[in-house]
Amino acid sequence: MPDAIVVPTPPDAARLIAQAREVLRIEADAVAGLIPRIGDDFVAACTLILSCPGRVVVSGIGKSGHVARKLAATMASTGTPAFFVHPAEASHGDLGMVTRDDVFIALSNSGKTDELLAIMLPVKRQGARLIAITGDPASPLAREADVHLDARIDKEACPLNLAPTASTTAALALGDALAVALLDARGFGEADFARSHPGGALGRRLLTRVSDVMRSGDAVPQVAAGCDLTAAILEVTRKRMGMTAVTHPDGTLAGVFTDGDLRRLLERTTNLASLKVDEVMSTQATTVGPQDLAVEAVRRMEERRINQLPVIDGDRRLVGAVHIHDLLLARVI
Repeated sequence: MPDAIVVPTPPDAARLIAQAREVLRIEADAVAGLIPRIGDDFVAACTLILSCPGRVVVSGIGKSGHVARKLAATMASTGTPAFFVHPAEASHGDLGMVTRDDVFIALSNSGKTDELLAIMLPVKRQGARLIAITGDPASPLAREADVHLDARIDKEACPLNLAPTASTTAALALGDALAVALLDARGFGEADFARSHPGGALGRRLLTRVSDVMRSGDAVPQVAAGCDLTAAILEVTRKRMGMTAVTHPDGTLAGVFTDGDLRRLLERTTNLASLKVDEVMSTQATTVGPQDLAVEAVRRMEERRINQLPVIDGDRRLVGAVHIHDLLLARVI
């Protein structure tokens, strides 16, 4: 006889929703409970880190270890050089990463984690300063620390009050508060953030310059001032940028002729053979410099509702051209 098919009992939707809401309420209360505890100890922790000539070493094990890794990563990306060390590995050689110039941050909800306590004395003998983030101000780890940050909670969000839930959320939030306070104290700005996130969208927007994305050399559409309009039209067609720059003999920009100019001209006349480009070009062309940020080129295009810009240097010499498609390909927009 084949085994009977077991049909799972449909979940109780109301119970699921109620449980989820209770978890969120408990964890929100845990974070809110940290607010009145932010005071002199928090300032002391920030002062230790800001005056630290070395780096911040963050450590923890289990769920606290995951929070410690996240804190180290957040600090490193916001102006505070930091890295994570696993406490068990530290006892077997990785403690050599810690120097007397460093600040060591240890995370443990109980404050009694054996692996952390085992390395506290060597860390202090090394000369590093110690910050502990625990849920028990009277714990051994808290007592060993130069500064203790209190992350205690009333209860875990787990119905059994066992699985680290609210405690890790509180530690995570307190770590974020520390990282952001340090960011602000250092005057860390968008440009600094971009330098540590060159692969991100903000990094591209704040680090990419027009010279990085512009077309140059033979790819730049340009004709000489005084040439026949038909020559300018052919250049617009060949270079496929929807425009051509018009230059004086010394290479400076005289004007720009676009396919929009051509359409407007054809509304008035079809006799193009007798015209010179100077008669129909725009002499008040919107331009951009090679060292301008690429986002500035985007802003000018949007402001003027155009898709391309000639790029000129400080002497108004034509050095390139940039199209909206170039900026899209560079993922600036």
